[in-house]
Amino acid sequence: MGFPQRLLADDEKLVLVLRRHISVIFVPILIFVLCVAAVVLSALPGNAVLLIIVAAVAVVIAVRWAAWPVLVWFNTVYAITTRRLILRNGVFNRSGHDMPLSRLNDVSFTHNLFERMLGCGTLVVESGGEHGQLLLDDVPKVELVQRTLYRLSDELRGVKDNDELDPVLAKSLDDAFDDEYRGPAGSGESKDHEAGEHRS
Repeated sequence: MGFPQRLLADDEKLVLVLRRHISVIFVPILIFVLCVAAVVLSALPGNAVLLIIVAAVAVVIAVRWAAWPVLVWFNTVYAITTRRLILRNGVFNRSGHDMPLSRLNDVSFTHNLFERMLGCGTLVVESGGEHGQLLLDDVPKVELVQRTLYRLSDELRGVKDNDELDPVLAKSLDDAFDDEYRGPAGSGESKDHEAGEHRS
């Protein structure tokens, strides 16, 4: 899952990029499958008028309740850098919100039993700015994301010479998010370093 590097400052590193949990688009995909099945079944009797009517209705339903929710999901991105929490959403009209981690006051999460089984939840981020509280719905591995924000915020407020991510945290993110994660542990520089260690 990519994120435009041009949106980052020169001394800013990308830590984590993710979308809402995949369960969000389960119902839209099911609706699409049912629409396709309805069109196929209506074609069996050989009634052209019936096929046209069912196909027209199926297209409208599929676009509104299947394709559109998937597009909204695909274009909603949560990104965490060494300096900011970045939100981007919108299909045609894009909007965004950036929260500096230096202003982060509190990060909490909630998830019910079903969300715990899926490994997602709602992240509540509070800052000292005018926007106050920010709610992120259906965040994958919400507990790990919460710890990541806390760790980065603490490191940013402390005395540091650079914005390098803690290696232990980077490794835990890499192991937890697999292909979703694009950050220091997944960079080419890190892989080259590991390759050099193997050769030595």
